Order: sequence, then structure tokens, then C-alpha cells
Amino acid sequence: MEFFRLKHDIPFMRYGRITTTISLATFILAVLALGFKGLNFAHDFTGGMQIEVAYAQPANIDAIRSVLEGDQLSEASVQNFGSARDVLISLPVKPEISSSKLSEQLFGLLKAQDPSAELRRVEVVGPQVGKELFESGGLALLLVVAGIMVFLAIRFEWRFALAAIIANMHDIVIILGMFAFFQWEFNLSVLAGVLAILGYSVNESVVVFDRVRENFRKMRKASVTEVIDNAITTTMSRTIITHSMTQLMVLAMFFFGGAALHNFALALTIGIVFGIYSSVLVASPIVMWLGVSKQDLMPVVKEGAADDRP
Repeated sequence: MEFFRLKHDIPFMRYGRITTTISLATFILAVLALGFKGLNFAHDFTGGMQIEVAYAQPANIDAIRSVLEGDQLSEASVQNFGSARDVLISLPVKPEISSSKLSEQLFGLLKAQDPSAELRRVEVVGPQVGKELFESGGLALLLVVAGIMVFLAIRFEWRFALAAIIANMHDIVIILGMFAFFQWEFNLSVLAGVLAILGYSVNESVVVFDRVRENFRKMRKASVTEVIDNAITTTMSRTIITHSMTQLMVLAMFFFGGAALHNFALALTIGIVFGIYSSVLVASPIVMWLGVSKQDLMPVVKEGAADDRP
């Protein structure tokens, strides 16, 4: 299915140095943000408590914060959860007081402020559990990267695998860098979004690389630059359709999914935008600069074997 078909190829590779320079600058800024500011880890990774409270009328977030700050709970994070009547309060666990007493103390303050307050749930994650989740998440990320590299190296050729991994790491680091720069909360749902983007981004690279391989067999007299430009141009319609439909779903989660899905959808949005960019304007130039040629993708004919090719 195609919305349009361009008659002339767009010379993407002519601007390869410019686009990769922009990517490198963005990558460096993201690394600096991670190094100097770091990720704002949620209680999923650091350990802490989350309390969900429902009110009969829209909650006054500022008044709730004032009450908690007056009782030495200024480190608590207060935000709406799902609707204006539901509030999610996150705070670190205090070693000098048990989690049950801390939750009772906090809810008592809210109940005294507004008798309509109703405790919905209390979730507690210990520091040790948070550390294990962090380590498991990092291991999952490394395994996904290794699996993608092996898959691409088997399906295509090592140059394509290296280019795709560089492009994918570019996407992931930029997502993490933006979360670090703006200090958005990084929780398990965001980690799930990062892992999803790894697979999503590499899928776009595979589509382009498949067309490059086909073009090397069909466009025998064309240069490598012309082959790659044609591959990107002919897949543009498919790219626009796929990413537009995916982004519509993600935007629905972003605007209507509530606080639980907000940062997850945010990570996906950043990943989708940069995934398109990196697959077309980062991975493809890298493949070209690594010296890919028709001979790298054509099957090797053994000496003395009959050549049945037309």
C-alpha cells in the first residue's frame, strides 16, 4: 500500500555528513545530561512507597503538598493519577519508621485535611528489590542489543549489523538523555518503552536494508549512493504510514492513559521520532562509509560449480 510514489530519488546520502554530525552533537549532549544530571529513578529502582488516594471532588494538589511539607514529608511527590479526583503520592522509605506506620501517618494527614479522602492502595518496594530490578533491566537491555546484532549479522552482513546497532544506541541514549535533562521520572514502564523502541527502530532499519540488498541485484550499474538513495525513497510511503499509525496510538496513551502511561508514551514518542531519523539518516550513511558493495551481498559461487544465474 502506498500513499504516493516519487518519480525521482531524493539524494539523502548527499547530506549524510550533515545528518550524522547533527546526530553526533545530539548524542554528546545526551551523554553529558546523563553524566551531570543522571536519571531521576522512580521508587521501582531506588526503593520507596506509593500511595493512591481518591477524593469525592477534584483534589487540591498544592494544598496536599503544603500539608505534607508541614509534617517533614517535603520529599514526597504528589500528582494526579488517572483523574482529577485521584492522587498518587510517592516518597522514599525512611529507615527509622516502618512502611506501615509511614503510610498511616501520611493518610492520617490527608484524612484530617479532607474527610472524603479514601485510601485505594499502598505499594512498597525495598532498596534491595529496587537494586535487583535495576540490574535485571540493564541485563535485559544488553541481551536485546546482542540479539539484534546477531540477527542482523546472520540475515545481512556485519556492516549492516554494526550500522544498525550504532543507530539503535543513538536512539536509546537520546531517550535516556532527554529523561535526564528534564528530570522526568524513569520507572519500569519507561524501561519497557526503551526496550520496545529497540525492536521498533531495528525493524525500520531492516526494511531499508532489505531494499538495499534488492537494489544491488536489480540496479547493477548504479553506484552505492544511488542504490541507498533509491532504497530510502521507495520505502518512504511505507515509513510514513507505519509511523503515523503507531504515533496516533502512542498519543492516545499520552493524552488519555493517565499518569501510569504518561512517561511510557513519552519515551515511545521520542523513540519513534528519532528511530525514523536514525534508520534513514544515520544507519544508511554508516553502511555506505563502511564500504558495502554488491559483492558483499551476493552469494559466493564455488569454483568449478555450474553458474545457473541468468
